[in-house]
Amino acid sequence: MYTQATSPASHASNPDADTHLLIVMGVSGSGKTTLAQRLAAHFGYRCLDGDDFHSEDAKARMARGEPLTDEMRLPWVSNICHHLQQALSAGEHSVLAFSGLRRAHRQALRDVGLKTLVVFLDGDEATIQDRVNNRTGHFANPRLVRSQFESLECPLNEKDVYRIDVRQSPEAILTQAIDWIITQLYPHEELKPCSA
Repeated sequence: MYTQATSPASHASNPDADTHLLIVMGVSGSGKTTLAQRLAAHFGYRCLDGDDFHSEDAKARMARGEPLTDEMRLPWVSNICHHLQQALSAGEHSVLAFSGLRRAHRQALRDVGLKTLVVFLDGDEATIQDRVNNRTGHFANPRLVRSQFESLECPLNEKDVYRIDVRQSPEAILTQAIDWIITQLYPHEELKPCSA
């Protein structure tokens, strides 16, 4: 299902940072945007969607079913990093829906310097393909699913990543994500923050 990164990963963000970044990653159709929006509402964080940072040329290419190359993704990742640097300066917590297919791109976001946690929405190709085939209102062509799985470098050896199986209900996925995030952000707190 996954490819392995060929270069070592540091996986470190800034554990002492006061500003948080919650990344919801996965291939197209895994439910990133839905979960990111619900996490943002729960924690009172700003919600960002990686799709909004793509150029119009990149969106048109994906709409034709043509996958982006790593070189084509670089300006997109750079644009997101610039926005996150502004969030860091402003002390603004964020939840980001971001495909995160490549290890280097995940690391670039960590290197911005926020306290970063990553929720990986994981599903088999058949499940994801069925979802995308029945999805409306998104620019990405359903033919991109195979290339997304081919590009995905497995994040499971990265210490700030938590895997959630997408075959569960949205409520179960949300609960698992919230519980894990709270244990990571507030490991010594007996009282957990209330829902916004």
